[in-house]
Amino acid sequence: MSLMPVEEAQSRLLDSVLRVESEEIPLAEAQSRILTEDLTAHRNQPPFRASAMDGYAVKSSNIKDLPTKLQVIGEIPAGSMFPDALHNWEAVRIFTGAPVPDGADAILIQENAKRDGAFVTALESVQEGQFVRPIGMDFKEGDVLIKAGTRMDAGWLSLAASMNRPSLKVLKRPKVAIVATGDELVWPGEDPRPEQIVASNNFGVAALARAAGAEVIDLGLAPDDKNAIADKVQEARNANADILVTSGGASVGDHDLVQDVLKAAGMELNFWRIAMRPGKPLMAGKLGDMQVIGLPGNPVSAMVCATLFLIPMVRAMQGDKDPLLIEKATLGGPVEANDKRQSYMRALLSRDANGGLIATPFTGQDSAMLAGFARADCLIIRPPHAESASEGAACKIIRL
Repeated sequence: MSLMPVEEAQSRLLDSVLRVESEEIPLAEAQSRILTEDLTAHRNQPPFRASAMDGYAVKSSNIKDLPTKLQVIGEIPAGSMFPDALHNWEAVRIFTGAPVPDGADAILIQENAKRDGAFVTALESVQEGQFVRPIGMDFKEGDVLIKAGTRMDAGWLSLAASMNRPSLKVLKRPKVAIVATGDELVWPGEDPRPEQIVASNNFGVAALARAAGAEVIDLGLAPDDKNAIADKVQEARNANADILVTSGGASVGDHDLVQDVLKAAGMELNFWRIAMRPGKPLMAGKLGDMQVIGLPGNPVSAMVCATLFLIPMVRAMQGDKDPLLIEKATLGGPVEANDKRQSYMRALLSRDANGGLIATPFTGQDSAMLAGFARADCLIIRPPHAESASEGAACKIIRL
């Protein structure tokens, strides 16, 4: 069986992705969620003429000849309203954010005033509207301020709150169910036998998925047993997972049972085995409405494949129009010629004098070196049959 090119596999996988449904959630839970409708303001901001400074609300026409003495007839802290209108030769002590009383058209800031009991003397003149924020200065009721498709970060959340929007309609988080297979696996903290290894894929893949916006369901470990694996697949279906991610057991050995179990359950195979390094034994398919990705068991291969295939799927399900996020850089060190498989080299990022990205590949690229992957900032993409390249040559990268 020939190996499928990476770009074709990514395209086929993304073409099969369906957008997740929307849901309405409280504003406090909407961080990093994606809006599914335009958001309009439910009020003016500010909803009243507001003081922009601490000082005195005054009539600007009263302060022409300096110094001018005005009678202080009251005080307005933020959150209060002054019950009466201001008349000539009167002032009201006011604080930042408080409503400007009727009759006043400017704020005499406290640095330009001298208080003496029930009177205040203006030491500087003021202009009409000075330090007064008009109604709707920031936005007006009915204004469309946040567009559908926006990922809600701190700034957008603050704005939505100011718009008096207590809940938002957003895309649901794609549900990603993860299971690792293999008799050789034990959990961290257990005492492995000499022939066993500590499972890491569940943790790394889950972290990648969450960072992309997914809700993760960790199904744990399954031994090399068809019934046990089938039970995990059914757990994912019962949980209405959008994506089932398996790691290990999808290759060609006698104990690689995952693909057989999934086909028996009705999976339609999309592709299997990719012309890439690391991560050749990658599998993808669809079981009903649930996407299936079979990652290699090797931890570095699993993380690279999750970066290239799972994360773009999660992003695409949330409407991301550029889910692959490939960037340009220059090499920070020489690289050898490549063979027929597309390679993804672990590398460190830095900046040149002009701010351009420099990707310096690690000397060791063995797929067993998880410590190297953990230190890497990016993957350098080396196309099939690429010639050797020297430091300073152009390259493409995917950030980690």
